[in-house]
Amino acid sequence: MKKLLISLLLLGAGRAFGQATEAVSSEPVPAKQWYQSVSIRGYVQARYNRLLETNPNLTCEQCDRSWGNNGGFSLRRIRVIFFGQLHNRIYFYLQPDFASTLSGNTTQHVALLRDAYLDVGLDKASQFRVRVGQSKIPFGFENMQSSQNRLALDRSDGINSAFSNERDLGAFLYWAPTATRQLFSKLVKDGLKGSGDYGVVGIGAFNGQTANRPELNNQRHVVARVTYPVAVGKQIIEPSLQAYTGQYMVNRDQLSSGVKHRANLSYPDQRVAATFVLYPQPFGVQVEYNVGRGPEFNPRTDSIETQRLHGGYVLLNYQLQVGQHQFYPFLRGHYYDGGKKHERDARSYTVREAELGVEWQPLPSFEFVTMYTLSSRRYEDFQLSNNWQRGGLLRLQAQLNF
Repeated sequence: MKKLLISLLLLGAGRAFGQATEAVSSEPVPAKQWYQSVSIRGYVQARYNRLLETNPNLTCEQCDRSWGNNGGFSLRRIRVIFFGQLHNRIYFYLQPDFASTLSGNTTQHVALLRDAYLDVGLDKASQFRVRVGQSKIPFGFENMQSSQNRLALDRSDGINSAFSNERDLGAFLYWAPTATRQLFSKLVKDGLKGSGDYGVVGIGAFNGQTANRPELNNQRHVVARVTYPVAVGKQIIEPSLQAYTGQYMVNRDQLSSGVKHRANLSYPDQRVAATFVLYPQPFGVQVEYNVGRGPEFNPRTDSIETQRLHGGYVLLNYQLQVGQHQFYPFLRGHYYDGGKKHERDARSYTVREAELGVEWQPLPSFEFVTMYTLSSRRYEDFQLSNNWQRGGLLRLQAQLNF
C-alpha cells in the first residue's frame, strides 16, 4: 500500500511538471529588438613613409598627405563601422573616420563622415535593392574595394581621380542573384581581396561634387556598371564595364587668384572604364583602365579647360600561406594623364609609378605592409608651375582589425 501511494504521488507530480512546462513553452517568444541586430567592426592604420626617401618634395595630396617634407608617423585611417539587418528588407551602414585631414587645413584626426546609407530590398531575397545616402560610387573595382582589404597602400591615380574619397550622395539600384551575392561576400571573407557586393548590375544618380560637399548646379551625375564573377576551373575571374557622366562645378574655394576659368565654373565630367580581375588562388591579376574628359589646368594658358584624360593600373599578386601566416606579395604599375577636378585649379597631372610590396597577416586582427614606391609625378596648378618630382621611398603600415 505504501509503495502504491508513493507511485501515485510521483505520477501526479510528473503530470503537474509537464503541464507547467507546457504552459511555459506556450508563452510567445519576445520580439527581437532593433539594437540586437546592430554590429560594430572597424580598423586602424598607422604609417611611416620616410624610409629610404630620395626626394622630400615628392608628395601626393589625394594619396597620403604624410608623404614628403615634414611628414612623419601618421594615422591614415581610424574607421568604426556600425551596420545591421534591421529587417529582412532593411540594411543600414554608418562609417565615420576619425583620422581625416580637411583640405587646406593642417589639423589632423578630424572626424568626418564616410558612409551613411540604407539598403531597401525590393523583393524578399533583396536581389533587387535600392541604396540611398552617402556611399561609394559603383565605378572602378579598386575604388569600391575597402582600404582594409586593398594590397597597395593607396588607390591608383588613374581610377581614383574620378571621385575624392570614392563617395557621393545619391540613390542607386543594385541587382544580383542570391548565389552571386553570397560569392561577393565569400571573396572578401576568404582573403581573396574582393570589392564587396555592389551588384551584378548597378545604376544610379548622385550629386557629382564628391563626398561631404554640397550640390552646386542642380544637375545630377548618372552612373552604370555591369560586372560578373565566374568560376573558370579552380579560378574565379570578374570582368566589368562602368561609365558615368555629368557636369562638375569647380569649387571657388579651390581657385587661385588670377586663374582663368569658365564664367559658370561648370565642366563636362565623363568617364568609361574596363576592369578584369583574376582572384589570387594563389596567383592573381587586377587590371583597370579608364578614359574620359573633365576640367584640367592648362599651364600654357593659365586656365582651367575641358581636356581628355586617361590612365589605369596593372596589379600582380600572390597568396601564400606558411603555417598560420598569410603573405601577399604584389607588384603594381600605374599611369595617369589628366586633371584632378577636386584639387586646386583642377590640378594637371602626369603620373608614372611602380610599387613592390608584401602584406603579412600573422593574425586575423593584425596586418603589416612593406612597400617600396618609385614615382615620377608632374602636378601643376596656377601657383605651382614647372613642377615635376621624381623619387623613391619605403613605406610601412601596421593595421589593426576589430
